[in-house]
Amino acid sequence: MAVIELDSVPSILDVYSRAVLSALPVVGASGTSLPDDTLLLRGVRVDQDNLAEYAKVCGLRFGDTLPITYLFTLTFPVVMKLMVSKGFPFAAMGSVHAENVIEHRRPISAGEPLDIRVHAADLREHRKGLLVDVVTEISVGREPVWHQRSTFLHQQRTSLSGTPKPEPEPEHIPAVPTSTLRVDQKTIDRYAAVSGDRNPIHVSRLGAKAFGFPRTIAHGMWSAAAALRAVEGRIPDKVTYAVRFGKPVLLPATVNLYAQHVADGWDLSLRHPTEQYPHLSATLR
Repeated sequence: MAVIELDSVPSILDVYSRAVLSALPVVGASGTSLPDDTLLLRGVRVDQDNLAEYAKVCGLRFGDTLPITYLFTLTFPVVMKLMVSKGFPFAAMGSVHAENVIEHRRPISAGEPLDIRVHAADLREHRKGLLVDVVTEISVGREPVWHQRSTFLHQQRTSLSGTPKPEPEPEHIPAVPTSTLRVDQKTIDRYAAVSGDRNPIHVSRLGAKAFGFPRTIAHGMWSAAAALRAVEGRIPDKVTYAVRFGKPVLLPATVNLYAQHVADGWDLSLRHPTEQYPHLSATLR
């Protein structure tokens, strides 16, 4: 892979302009391969005010070390720059964040300079379309401290279209939720501002309808962060947080948060309060 070193954090405005352009049917992205580039951004520093607002809007503690999900927002501009680059196989706008796996290798201080590397991997077919992994690696000096694999789905026909849907695994849902979360547009607007993720499906009713949603929806990674409030203070220093996103959270909404202690960690989920379908299913190991 060719390494392209960036001299500054990519402009979110520029990234979204390119995302809109790539979504147009005449000039939009399409292909069967991935870009060979790795994007590198050195010496990134955490903005303390941004971190404090992130913790507040997600319901997490603000302290000297970073929440394990916070680095998703710090790396988001670089991830988006890769996804709107020439050679990416589908448009970033309208793609679905299907899964996210974070390997948190040690506590990360808010004052440490961070080197960020982002590349794409494993383009593959799915019964609903094409999947691709965007891999983010963060190091402090030569020490790898955080690794993320974000899986995105572009809905289209593939050779697997029409194959039977796999049988769902049996689930045990506790009778009583650990807590109940209320999320509205004001919360998600604040998260969009602090994370830089202003995708129209989250912040614009018209934009959400353009992509098939009846109302705006919560960010998946807001949900992933908010779910961690149930186990704060009990998360090991070295941990893997694997999240699968289910049905979107339509705003405004009330969702039930479940946290079950298991032998090697925690099982977490966010569910609709009456119909019990999952918005998010996750494991901490």
